[in-house]
Amino acid sequence: MLTCPSEPAALPCPCCLTEQRQGLDGWHHICPNCAYESAQFSNAINLAHASLSESRRADGLRALRESNFRELLRLLNPHLTDRHQRLLEVGCGHGWFLQLAAQRFAVVGIEPDEQIFQLARAKGLPVVAGYFPAALRPEERFDVMVFNDVLEHIPDPQATLLACHAALSPGGLLVLNLPTSKGLFYVLAKVGRRLGLDAAFERLWQKGFPSPHLHYFDRSNLARLLQGCGFLVCANGSLPSIRLQGLYNRIAYASPGKPVQHGLLWLALLLCYPLVKWLPSDAMLVLAVRQDAPPKA
Repeated sequence: MLTCPSEPAALPCPCCLTEQRQGLDGWHHICPNCAYESAQFSNAINLAHASLSESRRADGLRALRESNFRELLRLLNPHLTDRHQRLLEVGCGHGWFLQLAAQRFAVVGIEPDEQIFQLARAKGLPVVAGYFPAALRPEERFDVMVFNDVLEHIPDPQATLLACHAALSPGGLLVLNLPTSKGLFYVLAKVGRRLGLDAAFERLWQKGFPSPHLHYFDRSNLARLLQGCGFLVCANGSLPSIRLQGLYNRIAYASPGKPVQHGLLWLALLLCYPLVKWLPSDAMLVLAVRQDAPPKA
């Protein structure tokens, strides 16, 4: 199981280097300067699968993810030139994005979860097992790098983005698809936490999962972090964070045996769905271009 220290020390904000303050729980911290948020959990990839139903998780997420991936590629397309040929997806999961992107790019994926890696390789996809950037050869270069719901799980986002800068070719594009702290469900979860209702807040941080969320950015502080790592944001977008198809399985996969609670939550989201589509999404899309100048030290 995942653990967090009983009294975790607040680390400097990776976006502006301001000392973070304790947030809404002992494991939660917020930067008072730029509003970046972090959690101090540990990673248990490859150690804790028994509590989760991976097949149910895949059923719950596939329709949403594939729809969002098509939209991501559509938004990316105007920024592409003939030189953008090789694409790397970090944390490629089941390979759903790679399958779509292979229609335009020569694709490679990296996946640290051994179980999911085997599922992707069984489809014949070019996937490497391990963590970024250690799983790459030092000389490998890519024209496009994509993180689909991955950056928020990585302990050191600054080091990861610097590694992206080193592995991208000149003019290379970095695509980040990740949760935002300005999204409707996250804002409501924080309100609930202040009222003593922990469940939604902890679920959005994926507390107790093998790979929990460690960061929540917004567009402003993420752009600041990217700039310090040698990138310039060239486009922003949003993606739907829920879809009715597969929604019940998505709710239920992490906590089996609670059909009444799952059914009530599913019904509440069903009733709210027409309104949710017009309110701030919990999934932001950021496209950044690699700058030739070296990143700041």
